Amino acid sequence: MSVVRRTQVLKAVAGSLSQTIARRQIQALPARFAASARSFSSTTNAYNAAAADAPLKSNISTTSSALVSSTKDMIVNGHRVVAGAVVSRQPLILRDLTPFEQEYFNYQRNLERKNASPFASEFYFKKGSIAEKQWRQVDAERESAGLYGTLSPASAESSLGQDQDSDMTEEDRIAALEAKVVFNDRITEADRKKDMRSLERALARTLYLIVKKPRDQHAWQFPQGGVHVVENLQEAAGRELNEECGSNMDLWFVGRVPIGHYAYSHPKGTMTKSENPTPLKGSKVFFMKAHIFAGNVQIDNKEVVDYAWVTKDEMKSYVTPEYYEAVKDMLSDQ
Repeated sequence: MSVVRRTQVLKAVAGSLSQTIARRQIQALPARFAASARSFSSTTNAYNAAAADAPLKSNISTTSSALVSSTKDMIVNGHRVVAGAVVSRQPLILRDLTPFEQEYFNYQRNLERKNASPFASEFYFKKGSIAEKQWRQVDAERESAGLYGTLSPASAESSLGQDQDSDMTEEDRIAALEAKVVFNDRITEADRKKDMRSLERALARTLYLIVKKPRDQHAWQFPQGGVHVVENLQEAAGRELNEECGSNMDLWFVGRVPIGHYAYSHPKGTMTKSENPTPLKGSKVFFMKAHIFAGNVQIDNKEVVDYAWVTKDEMKSYVTPEYYEAVKDMLSDQ
């Protein structure tokens, strides 16, 4: 038999076999579908029977009990995982100038006035107007304070308008006082009263929220609490803030990554507060950063008995030295 003939015979045999196998598989499909349908029907009937025996209310209670059991604290390698919240109020005004900066700006301002080309006041103000009189008054105050080098702009002019202040009427004086800009004081009433609970103090500094727990040692700290096994750090920090400080604060967490952590050991023999107590070696606190925009703390006098908004420097007198050393690098100096 030639090679060509042999090849044709093999192709014909292979085609016949493939058609036979495909035909048998197609014939077996109805049987498979029937078996699957019978299995699905039996499963559906069993589910319906179970649903009929257990009402919807029972299902809800089962789910709730599962969630309640999952609120136990997270323990990793004998250490309790704790989430803390570093809540800050950002500065509301620019910071105070240092003595060197103040001297530098005074020097620049005096140099600018000394080298400025003098113009008559009529170039800027209408002659005899209230604005011109206000400017002459301010200029006289600057000259008496020694802010000018040798000759002030007003004294460089003619003496024609030197006695114009005496021509001011009572209405002009009242209008001049009303038009004068009055700046708010950088020292607020809360600063004078030393109200550490107020957010209207230390306007040029960053304030941080610390709370006082009802205990003798390590009472002052950031709001913090144990992380449940179903929570992440941000959720745990938000829950602890709501429990300890109330819900009257408009907060925004900066991110989901902690800005620092603090680990400490427990006394020997400390056990977890659960149905099956286990020994605790210590706790690891992970701090989450947050900003406050409105509102304030509302304590319940149970978990928290006091609170304060303090700067980084003021925090030293509240917390323990070990705690301050652990958190100081997370805080702003301004």
